[in-house]
Amino acid sequence: MNQLKRDRWNGLSGEAKDGIMRGLSGELAPGFAYIGLETFERYGTSVETGVFEYEGRRFVFVPGDVVRLGWNGWQQGMDEATREDLLDAFGENGVEDVDAFLQEQMTPVREVVIGPMLAECETHSAGWREISAEDVPALDDSEMTEQMERFKKSDLGSYEVYESYRLKRVNGDIRVYLYEEDVTCEQWREDAFRGGFSLPTEDEWEYMYGGGCRTLFPWGDSFDYSMKLKYFEELSELEADEAEADGSAIRSGDGRPYDLGLPNAFGLIFAGDPYQYELTEGGSGLMPKGGDGGSMICGGMGPVAGYLPAAAVYYRDPYNTEAEWEDLKGHSRYRRIVRLSER
Repeated sequence: MNQLKRDRWNGLSGEAKDGIMRGLSGELAPGFAYIGLETFERYGTSVETGVFEYEGRRFVFVPGDVVRLGWNGWQQGMDEATREDLLDAFGENGVEDVDAFLQEQMTPVREVVIGPMLAECETHSAGWREISAEDVPALDDSEMTEQMERFKKSDLGSYEVYESYRLKRVNGDIRVYLYEEDVTCEQWREDAFRGGFSLPTEDEWEYMYGGGCRTLFPWGDSFDYSMKLKYFEELSELEADEAEADGSAIRSGDGRPYDLGLPNAFGLIFAGDPYQYELTEGGSGLMPKGGDGGSMICGGMGPVAGYLPAAAVYYRDPYNTEAEWEDLKGHSRYRRIVRLSER
């Protein structure tokens, strides 16, 4: 029986799992180091899995499975708040049948065999390259140097000059990113996936994100209004106010992370940002997942519709299935995987 399939893997003892993970070393590229077992839990699902490190980046073992992917109807059904918000958002655009409209936005239902893999926990930017803040003066860009000094003295979290450079404050440090305008898709692929890495397929991505769940979102069919969302933080603030008023909770404060950016049960972190795509392999090229470029948010469609592309497991942007590299790279991310042989 294949010990790297999910049903078999979950039934193994910690000692057996540890032994299997240690035995993967001969299959991995030089530079991979096994760190140990770690348990991740999200949305009521818990997975104990192996954690590896490669050049400072964490990878986790994702067991294989035979799963049904895609969406064509409700498992639990929407609650009234979710239904009203979707009707309000899509009704303004002439949509009368929300269920049929949603189905058009999702990938078709199919049964898929997913092989075991190591998957990178966090994603990389496809079009932006990080440099050291100390290297900025050497670029001999007076405007950028001046903005860098202003940014240091400000309380801004980020500052960006379109398709040029980006400044971001992370835990008190300033990170600098340069837009790689001249990098082609072929050059990106060659550089990003050297050493035996691959880009996930759309099937693999949907499995990694939702684990084969049959609901609209990884947690169910109804929207979770208690989440802290990047562009609708007032939702979590309102929820905290109401909970605090009845004594059931204490306000979490500004340090609370965005819910959609927390690790899932496989230990994988997704952007949870409708403005950002995660690139996968489609049938004839790159298939962007996990976003719509912010189209619904920019259209004023509210949090449920606005975050549908980032939160719905099987969403496929109908307007970007054949997008060009130049249109994608500035707001796309990617993760590397290593496909494993079954045993």
